[in-house]
Amino acid sequence: MDLPTFLVQCLNALQYGLLLFLVASGLTLIFGIMGVINLAHGSFYMIGAYMAFALAPYFGDWYLTKLLVGVLLGAMFGFVLEWVFFSFLYQREHLQQVLMTYALILVFEEARSLLVGNDVHGVTTPDWLAGGFQLGGLMSYPWYRVFASVACVVVALGLYFVVNRTRLGMMIRAGASNRDMARGLGLNIKLLYRIVFAGGVALAALAGMIAAPLSSVYPGMGASVLIICFVVVVIGGIGSITGALIASLLVGIVDTFGKVFFAEYSGVGVYLLMAVILVWRPEGLMKRAY
Repeated sequence: MDLPTFLVQCLNALQYGLLLFLVASGLTLIFGIMGVINLAHGSFYMIGAYMAFALAPYFGDWYLTKLLVGVLLGAMFGFVLEWVFFSFLYQREHLQQVLMTYALILVFEEARSLLVGNDVHGVTTPDWLAGGFQLGGLMSYPWYRVFASVACVVVALGLYFVVNRTRLGMMIRAGASNRDMARGLGLNIKLLYRIVFAGGVALAALAGMIAAPLSSVYPGMGASVLIICFVVVVIGGIGSITGALIASLLVGIVDTFGKVFFAEYSGVGVYLLMAVILVWRPEGLMKRAY
C-alpha cells in the first residue's frame, strides 16, 4: 500500500468513526441515563437520511440550513415520542422494552414504505462541496467527506461542552448518577429525560442526514447501523460519551483497514475487538466518565 492510499484509508476510517459516534452518543445517553434498551435508535438514523432526501428540493445549496432544520425536526419528534411512548417504558422490564422498541422499528419501516416507497434514493452533495483534493498522483479525496468529518468533530466538541460545562449537563450527570436523589432535590426528571431523548434522536437524525449523500437512502438502513452502535456502546462503556468517541474511532479503524487487508474476514474484526476489550475491561473502556 502506497502512502496516498494509506492516507485515504486513514481519512475514511476517521470519517466513518466520527459519523458512527454521532449515532452511538445518542444511544449511550438514552441507554446509560434513562435505562431504556432502545432498538429503534437505528430508525432515527434512517429517518434523518430520508429527511435529507425529502428536504433537498426545498433547500437546494442551502445545505447547512437543511441540516439545522432536520436537527430541529428530529429533536421535536424525539420530544413527542418520549412523551407519548417511551415515558411508559422506564418501569418496565428490559424484555418488554426490547419487544416494544422492536415494534417501533416495524412501524417506522411500514410508515417509510407508505410515504416514500421501497426504492433506493440518492442525495446529491451541494455544489460548494463537490469535487475533491489531490493526495498524490491520481488519488483524490472528496471535499464532502472532509466536511462530514469536521461537522462530526464540531458536534462532538459541542456535546462535550454541554455535558461537562453547562447547567443542563450538570443536571444530566446528576440524574444519571442518582435519579432519586436528584428528584428529591427538585430536579424535574421527566423533563430531563425528555430533553435527553430528544437530543439523542436529533444526533441520530443528523448522522443520517450527513451520511445520505455518502451511502444513498434505502430501506432497512437503520438496522445495520444499530448493531454496530450497540458494539460501540458496549466497547466504550454504557453511558460514557468519551468512551463512545474512543470506541467509534477504534471501530472505524478496525472496520476500514480490515476490509483492505482481510476482506474475507472483515466482518469479524469489529466483534473480535469487542471480545478482546470486554475480556480486558468488562465494564468497557470508560466507566461513565462522560
